[in-house]
Amino acid sequence: MMANDVDSINRITREHLVNLIYNGGAHATIEEALDDLPAKLRGIQPDGLPYSIWQLVEHIRIAQWDILKFVTNKEHISPKWPDDYWVKEPTPKDEEEWGNSIEQIYADRQKFIDWLIDPEKDLYEPFEGENGQTLLREALLIADHASYHIGEIIMIRRLLGAWKNK
Repeated sequence: MMANDVDSINRITREHLVNLIYNGGAHATIEEALDDLPAKLRGIQPDGLPYSIWQLVEHIRIAQWDILKFVTNKEHISPKWPDDYWVKEPTPKDEEEWGNSIEQIYADRQKFIDWLIDPEKDLYEPFEGENGQTLLREALLIADHASYHIGEIIMIRRLLGAWKNK
């Protein structure tokens, strides 16, 4: 395979990953899942479900932040699993805490994308001292993890009668 072919494959792969992370592919985006969500529903845990929408949003934020730091900082130490990846409180303290969490999700997603699209970053090279994780794997993990929990947010909204089929 020629260098031009490899460059082209890497560029196309990065484009697909960015699209998957931002646009969800066949899945809803976090923007869609949270659009028009009434504040009073953020902390409700429907019967039989272990989490509220707030806890899911915070979990997405924490996990994405951890992946971003893992990829961009060799010295990063991940939080303790699972305790430090889930907030105990079902409801945000206030509108500011809710807004800050959403803003961090969007900002960290952009920082990850900026790292991902840098052609100097190898998609396939395992990170030093790790168990074979690569930038490609971490990009897929961000997309997959967010998609899974966004689906849970939508399910909670449906159970609460606050989701219109979009």
